[in-house]
Amino acid sequence: MKLATITLLIVLPAAQAAAKDPAPPKGFAKILFEDDFNREESDPSKEEPGNGWQTNSKSRAQGVKQVNLAEGAAHITMAKVADHGVSFTQDVAFRDAVIQMRFKIGEGKDLGINIADMKEKSVHAGHICMVRIKPDSLQISDLKTGNMKLEHREARQKNKNDPKLKKLLATKSETFKLDLETDEWHDLKIRIEGDEFTVEIDGKEVGSFSSEGIAHPTKSRIRVAVNSEAWIDDVKVWGKDKDR
Repeated sequence: MKLATITLLIVLPAAQAAAKDPAPPKGFAKILFEDDFNREESDPSKEEPGNGWQTNSKSRAQGVKQVNLAEGAAHITMAKVADHGVSFTQDVAFRDAVIQMRFKIGEGKDLGINIADMKEKSVHAGHICMVRIKPDSLQISDLKTGNMKLEHREARQKNKNDPKLKKLLATKSETFKLDLETDEWHDLKIRIEGDEFTVEIDGKEVGSFSSEGIAHPTKSRIRVAVNSEAWIDDVKVWGKDKDR
C-alpha cells in the first residue's frame, strides 16, 4: 500500500505538467510567443500589461485603464468613455501559425482574435482576418478581401445596402453555431495555414473557413478585440520552423 501511494504522488504532478505544457501542434514546433500573465502591475491604477502587450486605451478610451492583470490572467473591460472596442495587441510575425489560449466570456459578451499586417496598405488599419466568438456563435472572416478592403469599406460607407457588395461580402465570412458555457474557462486553438482558418474550442473543431485573404504572407500583429468584457490566459503562438 505504501509503495502504491508513493507512485501515485509522483505520477499526478507529471500528468498535470503535461496537461499545462502540451506537445507542439502537428507541423508547428517553433514557439513565437507565450505569456501566462503570472505577474503583477507595479501600480494597480496604471495599465501595465507587460511582455510587449499594447492597448488602445490612450487613443480610444481617454487613457482609462481597460486591461487588468488579475488572478494570473488578463481581464479586459471596455471603458464607458471608449469610442471603440478594446484592442489588446501583441506584435508577432508569421505566415502560418497556431494560436492557443484560454478564455472566458459572459452572457452577451464576445471575444475577437484579429490578425493584422500594419504595413498592408490595401486594407483599413492592417486588418487581414479574424474570428469573433460569442456564446451562441463563431464567425471567421477574411477581412483583407472583405469588409476591410479599402474600396469595399469606402463603398459601404457610401451605400451599405448595395446588393452587389453585400453579395460579395457574404462570401468573405462564415458563421457557425455554438453553445458555449458562459463565465467558464475554455481552451481555444486557432490554426492559420495557407488560406484556411480553423478554430477548435475545448479540443473540438467548431469552424473552418477558406478564403484568399487569409493566405496573406506577412502577418505581424495579433489583436485581442473585446467589445465589452473578456478574460484571456496562457497565450501561446506556434510557428513553422521554415515559416517566412
